[in-house]
Amino acid sequence: MISAQISAQINPILGPSTFRSLATSRLHADAPALDDAGPSGDIRPPSDFDLNPGAFAEWNGPAPGRPAAVLVPVVAREQLTVLLTQRTDHLPAHAGQIAFPGGKPDPADTGPVMTALRETREEIGLLPEFIEPIGFLDTYRTGTGFAVTPVVAIVQPHFTIAPNPHEVADVFEVPLDFLMNPDNHQVHVRTLAGRDRHFYAMPYLDRYIWGATAGILRNMHEKLFTS
Repeated sequence: MISAQISAQINPILGPSTFRSLATSRLHADAPALDDAGPSGDIRPPSDFDLNPGAFAEWNGPAPGRPAAVLVPVVAREQLTVLLTQRTDHLPAHAGQIAFPGGKPDPADTGPVMTALRETREEIGLLPEFIEPIGFLDTYRTGTGFAVTPVVAIVQPHFTIAPNPHEVADVFEVPLDFLMNPDNHQVHVRTLAGRDRHFYAMPYLDRYIWGATAGILRNMHEKLFTS
């Protein structure tokens, strides 16, 4: 159940026009710089390291993150939703995980918006004419060494999709108010190589949204709903 305070924060943006106004006033108008090192040499939030203090040097060392971009597609339905993908089980990295469409830039890409739009078309067949980019979240550093630029966009409904069967097992939507409710932002832990790794998770029905995807969504909540 959404608390009265959270409900008051979320309900006003359930329409596309009010969401657009809030997002354009609070998100970055330009892509943030990929320089993600803080003054002490630690990684700046948001990142996979926020819940794993001291893990940055162990996982990646001081190397800068490799650039990538994802689309955060907010579908302009009567109840706004976020479009997500489930990766196929045979991929060499992040197999079977829930993700935003996106990936690494091509040499011809002019910036993260072009990368996110191109990758979205390649992965799920969603055409750019349905997509209105409206701002950027903070750069998100992953434990696999990427510095991800999330491009928030409004997607007009009545689009069609054609998932790439090599990369995408499924495409589905989750209500935005569920994802923006901090009561649904859980912290889970797994033991890898004898060490506990903590991460955000937002289980929704039979979908297990976790890791970088959940971390980016949490950053979206912080940008839009906290002062």
